[in-house]
Amino acid sequence: MANVVFYGALSVIWIMLLYHMFLMQGGFLHSRRHERPVRKWEEKLKEKDLPKVSVLIPAHNEEVVLERTLKAMARLDYPKDKLEIIVINDNSSDLTGEIAERFAKKYAWFKAVHTKPPHAGRGKSGALNFGLSHASGEIIVVYDADNTPERKAVYYLVLTLLNDPKAGVAVGKFRVINAAKNLLTRFINIETICFQWMAQAGRFHWFGITTIPGTNFAIRKELIDELGGWDVRALAEDTELTIRVYELGYHIRFVPMAITWEQEPETWKVWWKQRIRWARGNQYVVLKFLSRFRSLKQKRIGFDLIYFFFTYFMFFLGVIVSHALFVTNLFVDLNLQVGPVSIVLWVLAYLLYVAQVMVTLGIEKTELNAKNFLITLLMYFSYAQLWLVLVVQAMYLEAKRVWSGQEVKWYKTERFGQEKRKKAG
Repeated sequence: MANVVFYGALSVIWIMLLYHMFLMQGGFLHSRRHERPVRKWEEKLKEKDLPKVSVLIPAHNEEVVLERTLKAMARLDYPKDKLEIIVINDNSSDLTGEIAERFAKKYAWFKAVHTKPPHAGRGKSGALNFGLSHASGEIIVVYDADNTPERKAVYYLVLTLLNDPKAGVAVGKFRVINAAKNLLTRFINIETICFQWMAQAGRFHWFGITTIPGTNFAIRKELIDELGGWDVRALAEDTELTIRVYELGYHIRFVPMAITWEQEPETWKVWWKQRIRWARGNQYVVLKFLSRFRSLKQKRIGFDLIYFFFTYFMFFLGVIVSHALFVTNLFVDLNLQVGPVSIVLWVLAYLLYVAQVMVTLGIEKTELNAKNFLITLLMYFSYAQLWLVLVVQAMYLEAKRVWSGQEVKWYKTERFGQEKRKKAG
């Protein structure tokens, strides 16, 4: 019995590895082609055709990063008479509100809005819904308060929606601004690049499917109004919104030319809390919509739900079970036949993991180097294994919440300013 379970777990791991290799190929192909339609759209575009855009920036105690973000917003290459930057000060106890008001006084296209208790400081979805009620643009663009989008990021997102009427959402690419800070941020940088070109570009190339991230995306206002805004019960409000957009018959387009730079956690404690929220949020979404699988109008999104199910349940379960059986067999005879074939499969799996990561890094011209190669070798045995423990804890916390009927609690990722960076370093 132990042998059946062991090789079954190993099979799940290999299925996911081969699938990600398939996605990597799609991401590579998309990276070579994605600029062509955008350049054609630009040739036809006249500035008067651009719609009014409302940029929503939810901000709860973001004083250490907000000013840099708003300076980037002021430099956006988009007609200012058609641009509305709405900073949502969500019950902050620091200088977030004052910073937002200062920019609103300096720039006519900036607006500061402030949530009030008791409906305040309860999470990103609530803040976005509040900001949406103050937006007057035809297109809604969302950025986190730690983001510094490149000048044409919003322009490329809007251009995509203008030229693709079936696209309800346009999603840009995000990069790590503090990638060189320490080993953790280097791990996150590699993880982020792989997510962009495998999960986002790869799925879009092969299946026309992309997931809305928490930042750097544009959605038609009429669409988000029809959907009733963001789900305040979802910790992963972006993934949850993705499913509902597809259910209305729209698709989501990945636009790598729309680039934003964001700050990532610089300490393991902050990383752990953020990723726990992500894992719990995605588990919530998977279980919410898989239970309605038969009633889904867009069956292709069902394929994506199965992918998330495999990622957050089957894949991690397979890795955990194979590890547990192998270690237990060292001390207790389970009659586990770990022969040369299984050893070869493990080694090949590791080499395949390294190969697909390095090919993906090669899409970003500055990232294929010896340092990232060494970090990738280490990443499998450290960062990737830590994810196993994290997902197990997330499953326990989410099950506990559902069982006890607890209210969803939002954890806001801690930001790092210059002073904090010196201390953290």
